[in-house]
Amino acid sequence: MSCSISLRLARHLSTAATGSSTSSTTISISKAKSKLKSEHDPDKALKIYSSVSNHYTSPLSSRYAQEYTVKRLAKSHRFSDIESFLESHKNDKNITKEPFLSSIIRSYGLAGMFDQALKTYLQMDDLGTPRSAVSFNVLLSACINSKFYDRVPQLFDEMPKRHGFLPDKVSYGVLIRSYCEMGKPELAMEKLKEMEEKGVEITVVTFTTILHSLYKGGKSDEGERVWNEMAKRGCGPDVGAYNVKIMNIQGGDPEGVKGLIEEMSNVGLKPDTISYNYLMSCYCRNGMMDEAEKVYEDLETNGCNPNASIFRTLIFYLCKNEQFETGFKVFRESVRANKIPDVNTLKYLVHGLVKSSKLKDAKEMIRTLKNKFPPNVVKVWTKLEDELGLAKVEAFGTSKASNFFWISSLEGVMINLPILDNKKVLKHEIPLFLVSSAMMVLRHKTSFSLGIDGFRKAHLHALWVQLLHSTMAWQTLLRKSFRMYP
Repeated sequence: MSCSISLRLARHLSTAATGSSTSSTTISISKAKSKLKSEHDPDKALKIYSSVSNHYTSPLSSRYAQEYTVKRLAKSHRFSDIESFLESHKNDKNITKEPFLSSIIRSYGLAGMFDQALKTYLQMDDLGTPRSAVSFNVLLSACINSKFYDRVPQLFDEMPKRHGFLPDKVSYGVLIRSYCEMGKPELAMEKLKEMEEKGVEITVVTFTTILHSLYKGGKSDEGERVWNEMAKRGCGPDVGAYNVKIMNIQGGDPEGVKGLIEEMSNVGLKPDTISYNYLMSCYCRNGMMDEAEKVYEDLETNGCNPNASIFRTLIFYLCKNEQFETGFKVFRESVRANKIPDVNTLKYLVHGLVKSSKLKDAKEMIRTLKNKFPPNVVKVWTKLEDELGLAKVEAFGTSKASNFFWISSLEGVMINLPILDNKKVLKHEIPLFLVSSAMMVLRHKTSFSLGIDGFRKAHLHALWVQLLHSTMAWQTLLRKSFRMYP
């Protein structure tokens, strides 16, 4: 697989270089970025990326297109393919530009491949790429993304001295985040003093990182002191800082969250999707589902778009309150927005739809999810489909002949039930009403195929689910009924 990726990219780049590629087979990097945002299949993502006519016409779009492709591969655990893909970029003429090489380091970090990120950074001299705080900051961020928090302080002390540059405010920001991630906000506070002494600007992002760590560690009083320090320095809290403060109180009274959102508006800040997600979550936790849904419905009016967290929160609590039909509606909206929630939340919804006899909706969900995700994720939905018997919904009753066969078979069981009972065959097997129900389901499924209307689908689904959950039992009964005569 890795070799095929390298060959494909090499073939494409050589074609582009000779000018033989045509407009019908190539797309711009901006167009590729847009398509990659909604493409989850790693092979299709690679195909889109390799069809770009010039990868570096827009450095920012190029970076995002590359990162989307790497994320799709990483989700499928195709790390050797990621390495082949990124290493092929080192043959590009732009490798001597620091931002271009930094994008490779950043992509390795997103995939959690820090060893390769560090190796690339150390190759800069050989590749003829100048070093500054720019590539250094990307290396530190790759360390954070790979969750090697304890290595950041070591790199911070070592690399600037070795390569002759000074850390900047971003470098210090990443260092402070590493301390906070390790649960050591006191060390982060010490670095603030060092920044002051060296004349390095302390940004609102740096303050917010420390604030988040303190609140997360239950140190609300210290968090308030940092909040006041921000105001004193003229480093006024921004939306991100307010969201951290909201996060700290979202488990309590919704009025407190609403109050902070109103305060944001009063000081000229615009609450974002994260702010409203916290408010919606707070309503959900307090059992106020109508208010939570109202927050969701008003997002567009408030100039926000729902993200995956919004959809995950709302679907989870709708399922918890057994509002599966509404949950399915919200799921559809998440698909349209291309912000599909996590697997566990969606499994919860599928189970709920089956429980409430919404088999058609459950099937539609799984069909949609199979089309949206790569093969390794599709396996999860195929397994769930089998476990819930949803695959059998299509397997049984798909033709009139099949339906009439099963009706006849079940009628044979019904006729001979007394004989079976005398032989004690029915002990621990399915009861009479279930066989009767199965016949009713099959008859009415046949009626559907013949175009006869009037049967209530809800009743059909309930009986069909009951039948499917006892598939093994009634199949055993049928086999025994066919062998009952000596």
